[in-house]
Amino acid sequence: MNMKPPFEHVVAEHSATVLRMTRAVLGSQADAEDAWSETFLAALRAYPDLPDDANVQAWLVTIAKHKAVDAARAGARRPVPVDVERTATEPEARESATTDGDVWDAVARLPERQRLAVAYRYFGGLPYQDIADTIGGNAAAARRAAADGLAALRVHYGVLAGAQDKNRKNQEVTP
Repeated sequence: MNMKPPFEHVVAEHSATVLRMTRAVLGSQADAEDAWSETFLAALRAYPDLPDDANVQAWLVTIAKHKAVDAARAGARRPVPVDVERTATEPEARESATTDGDVWDAVARLPERQRLAVAYRYFGGLPYQDIADTIGGNAAAARRAAADGLAALRVHYGVLAGAQDKNRKNQEVTP
């Protein structure tokens, strides 16, 4: 008979996965950390009733998805200053993406289905059928959305890599 591990072991094992997934879905580190906390609080309450043979990671990612959606809805109700927003089409925004924060920003700019599919697959580790059950559609559509999201990120960073290489070469040549 399988016994469930203590909850603190579950947190230690799956903490990073849940945080990566909430960050990819929400974009903001602060919102992701809040959703992470809410995820593990809800999981702690429900853990005693979880079957011993349950897929704990999928269960946590599902809870995290719900908490991220709640956070996104709450964020949509908050006013946003108009003069502070920057668009992804501004050249300086595209050319300066070299940090982890910029990667998260690029993921956050993906269309919703692609962003969620990338987050659930590559940050949450869910199989395509579970992603399809979560965002709607079938496994093939979830696979396509994840592939399209990755392709968009590759194009975005391929352009950036070329611009960065050009800037580096210009700096080396300039006396």
